[in-house]
Amino acid sequence: MYNDDEMSSGAGVGNGTPPAEIVPDGVQNSPENSPYYEPWQQPVSRDTNSFGNESYTPGFHNGAYNAYQKYQPVQPPKEKKRKKTTGGLLKAICLILVCMIASGAATYGVIQYSLPDLKNTNQSVISGDNFQEDSASAPSSFLSGNAENSPGSTPDVSANVAYTGAKMAPENIYAMAVNQVVGVKSERKTNVFGAPTSGAVSGSGFIISSDGFIVTNYHVISYAAEQGFTLTVMMHNGESYPAKIIGYEPDNDLAVIKVDATGLSAVNLGSNDTMKVGEEVYAIGNPLGELDYTMTSGIVSALDRLIQVDESTSINMFQMDAAVNQGNSGGPVYNSRGEVIGIVSAKYASTGVEGLGFAIPIDDARDIVDELVTNGYISGKPSMGITVKTVTQQDAEYYNIAVGAYVISVSRGSSADKAGLKVGDIIVKLGDTEVVSADTLKMAKKSFKAGSTTTMVVNRDGEELTLEITFDEEGVTSTASEAAPQPIQP
Repeated sequence: MYNDDEMSSGAGVGNGTPPAEIVPDGVQNSPENSPYYEPWQQPVSRDTNSFGNESYTPGFHNGAYNAYQKYQPVQPPKEKKRKKTTGGLLKAICLILVCMIASGAATYGVIQYSLPDLKNTNQSVISGDNFQEDSASAPSSFLSGNAENSPGSTPDVSANVAYTGAKMAPENIYAMAVNQVVGVKSERKTNVFGAPTSGAVSGSGFIISSDGFIVTNYHVISYAAEQGFTLTVMMHNGESYPAKIIGYEPDNDLAVIKVDATGLSAVNLGSNDTMKVGEEVYAIGNPLGELDYTMTSGIVSALDRLIQVDESTSINMFQMDAAVNQGNSGGPVYNSRGEVIGIVSAKYASTGVEGLGFAIPIDDARDIVDELVTNGYISGKPSMGITVKTVTQQDAEYYNIAVGAYVISVSRGSSADKAGLKVGDIIVKLGDTEVVSADTLKMAKKSFKAGSTTTMVVNRDGEELTLEITFDEEGVTSTASEAAPQPIQP
């Protein structure tokens, strides 16, 4: 069933090829989907001296000598009266002595050179607390390195990292972003009988103003909007706030919510005008609803991908290979300057397919978000004031009626009512678009604005009629109550 002012899909058997599966949020982790962590392995131990530093002792095989053994002169052999020592034997002994002296001196020098300066060393190499200051050669980390932290301590990621517009290190982007990104949870605690239920959706969002306005995906808050689920926002510092819905735009999978708080850290919005394939990007969010404030990195893989999220809705997105999962939805995508350039919206899910994450370009979302903050709805969206369902080819053959969108109800005083549309009519054409389902009617309506006038062809009792309709504006007309989302039918 489809209300033309709602985003619910049409009933009946669809004729189109099903879209690529978009993984919904809130999917409970099954054992096979649970995160797997490699166990930390004890490093291979080495001998240490009393100061904790590695001690290397040359081997005694293959003719090597102890580096610390004092040279002992070789005692000349006692004279034997039986035979006089030849000159060749004496030369061989002298050569051996020279080699022994040279080898001992060289080995001693090497060992002395390789030993650390014990007077200036107070850290243990084996403990791993010797950190290199050269960031280019140090291991990458999402936590910001702080020289004032004692060895082994966890750096303070909540330290104030200022946005300058210049390129930032990934750890600094993370340190800044954790105060701008929030977790969003939609949960119903009781059912109609007062018993607790387990229905919940987890996602992410990001702060756009210091007084608590937050952007997220519509599908993250859809249960709260449609079924009365409570909405909670979780901050990085552990604080939680109840949130209220300001407005949403299902056609673009965007929503604005608000918490009662001040002094929050807002993101800096970038632009997609100069974004290129290959550009570094960072996604920060709440993957799987459990791994809070996880940062993943990747590159922009493609621009202007038209992603079909249902049979009648396609959204322009850019593709990236930064890992995203359920719970990342609504979270920000940062560029290397720490600017938000996208909103994580979907992940293509298929066996054997990885690295296909999609995000809504921030330039596409900017005007929509501004209007949601100002008005709570998107102005200019057309409304007909009807509820329809799909008549499939199979239905048409069985009931001997036309294929199209069957009108179930017409709101009194709506644009459809004024055009003369009646319950039982089957809409087969709107403007220049052939209507073969409720979804195609919804798609055809998107090409018009409120106040636009066009014709529609309907089949009434086996005869085709042409009617003229002038669209109302969704959300501000006499049919506003019908434009509000209705509960999803089981």
